Amino acid sequence: MSEFPRAPRLVKGGLVVVDPDSAAIQRIIPMQYNPETVTRSFQVQAFGAEGADRSEAFRIKAPAVETIRVEAEIDATDQLEVVDGTATQVGIHPQLAVLETLLYPTTAQLQANDALARSGTLEIVPMRAPLTLFIWSKERIVPVRISELSITEEAFDPSLNPTRAKVTLGMRVLSVHDLGFQAKGGGLFMAYLAAKETLATRQPPATLAQLGIRRIQ
Repeated sequence: MSEFPRAPRLVKGGLVVVDPDSAAIQRIIPMQYNPETVTRSFQVQAFGAEGADRSEAFRIKAPAVETIRVEAEIDATDQLEVVDGTATQVGIHPQLAVLETLLYPTTAQLQANDALARSGTLEIVPMRAPLTLFIWSKERIVPVRISELSITEEAFDPSLNPTRAKVTLGMRVLSVHDLGFQAKGGGLFMAYLAAKETLATRQPPATLAQLGIRRIQ
């Protein structure tokens, strides 16, 4: 069945993996289907502990820590119907693997560190991951660290390759407090925050009367 010709073009959310130094795009991971909900939570970074000096009550030491959680579906049904070669051979393994590898150092990094350890190197620098961006429209392009990945495989082909799965992805937004202002990710966070401020100005002004009062004592 052909799509309705005037149907709006659907913009997909997804992840983009970039080199943190050159900003060269290494991988683009679009979601097969946009999830119906995106859950976001914020933790205020207040200055001082509970019961601190009253003069510090309104001070904030850093941007709020924002976490994002999405639940997405991956399904090979359409690809299997048209006898897609990859889907018929390995199901949705590639789609799952591309998400899973975001959490691992590469085999080359592991082998290089093992070689350094065997050669007697006393201090081995922790392995560096690429910069991951969560993109959810042009107003939301944010650097993130993957904090949670949960996969529930729900259907399999005769060779036990998964053909349908639900994925829960948890992310922590990285701010300039984490990355610094000069880093590529830091610049992207500042653009994200500026977009929030611009959108906030589009909220129509309100009056005290809408809150049921005439003035504040």
